[in-house]
Amino acid sequence: MRVLAAMSGGVDSAVAAARAVAAGHDVTGVHLALSKNAATHRTGARGCCTKEDAHDARRAADVLGIPFYVWDMAERFHEDVIEDFVAEYAAGRTPNPCLRCNEKIKFAAVLDRALALGFDAVVTGHHARLGADGLLRRSVDLAKDQSYVLAVLNSEQLGHSMFPLGDSTKEQVRAEAHARGLAVADKPDSHDICFIADGDTQGFLRKHLGSEPGDIVDAGTGEVLGKHDGAFAYTVGQRKGLALGRPAPDGRPRYVLSITPVTNTVTVGPAEALEVSQVDGERTVWIAGQPPTGPVECEVQLRAHGRPAPAVAELDGSVLSVRLRRPERGIAAGQAVVVYRPDPAGDIVLGSATITTAS
Repeated sequence: MRVLAAMSGGVDSAVAAARAVAAGHDVTGVHLALSKNAATHRTGARGCCTKEDAHDARRAADVLGIPFYVWDMAERFHEDVIEDFVAEYAAGRTPNPCLRCNEKIKFAAVLDRALALGFDAVVTGHHARLGADGLLRRSVDLAKDQSYVLAVLNSEQLGHSMFPLGDSTKEQVRAEAHARGLAVADKPDSHDICFIADGDTQGFLRKHLGSEPGDIVDAGTGEVLGKHDGAFAYTVGQRKGLALGRPAPDGRPRYVLSITPVTNTVTVGPAEALEVSQVDGERTVWIAGQPPTGPVECEVQLRAHGRPAPAVAELDGSVLSVRLRRPERGIAAGQAVVVYRPDPAGDIVLGSATITTAS
C-alpha cells in the first residue's frame, strides 16, 4: 500500500514508519507544523512540535530512505484544537486537546489530504491495536495504551489507519530504534499539552481569557469561603491551590465539585460529594458494529489515564448514557467516556462520547 507516515520527531512515530517500510509499503513521511511560532528547542519532555522535532523527523526519514515533507497545519490546529480548548474552559468544562487533535487534525485534515493525494492509509506511532477485523483494541503495553484518545475516530477513518506499535512495549520500541540506528531512540516522551510548552496551563488560559474574580462557595451551606481570579483555573476533583484560608469544620480537605460559568462560581465540598454513578455524553461515535438497541454490559474509561470501571451503557440517538457499577470520583464534563468490551485478545473499543453531565 501507499501510506503516509505522520512523523512527530519522536521515537514512536519513527519506529512506526520503519515498520511500515519493513512491511513492504510505499512510505512517505510527513511532519505536521502545528505552531505559528515554533520554539527552537524542547525542554525535556515538555511540549512538542518544535523546530528540533521537525529536524529529528527529517533525520529519521533519511535513515529510513523515504521521502519527507512538512505540512503547515498551524492555522487549522489553532482553530480546531487551541480555540476549542480555551472555549471549553471558559464554559466550565475540562477538555482533552489530544482527543480533538486526533479527531480534527491527524485523522481528519491529514487523512483527508492523504486520501486526496492517492495514499491508502495514514500510519502513526499511537500505542493501540487495529486488527484485520477493523476493531480498535488496547495496546499490549497498558501503561502506554492510547486507545482512549483514538476512540473519537469513526469506522471509515480507522479503515485508513495503521498503528504498528500496538503489539509492543515502549521498551521494545526504544530497543528497535537503537537497532535501526534512529537517533531519537532515547528521546523523552512528551507528556504536556503540546501548545503549552512551559506547562503553565493557568497562565495560558489567563492570557486568553483574562482575570475574572469570583466566589468559592461551600456546597453544603452556600457560604463564601474565598475568592478566585478565574474559574478556568479549576477543574472538578481538584484539591490543591484552593487557598481557602481556613479548614472545613471537620478538618477534612475540600475539593472542587462544580464550576458555574454563568455566576463565575467555584463550588467546593468533601471528597464523597465527588462520587458519581451516572454519566451522560453527546457527540457519540460507535465504531464496533451496529449501535446497540438496548443496554450493553461493558467497561468504561473516564479519563486519559483512568482505570477501567464496570458499567452498563445505553445509546439513545446521539446521547450515550452510562450507569456505573461502582461510584467514581472527579468526573469532569468535557472529558471523554470510552466504552470497552473485555476480550481475551485485548479490550475492544466500542465507542465514545464527550461527557456533558455526571451525577
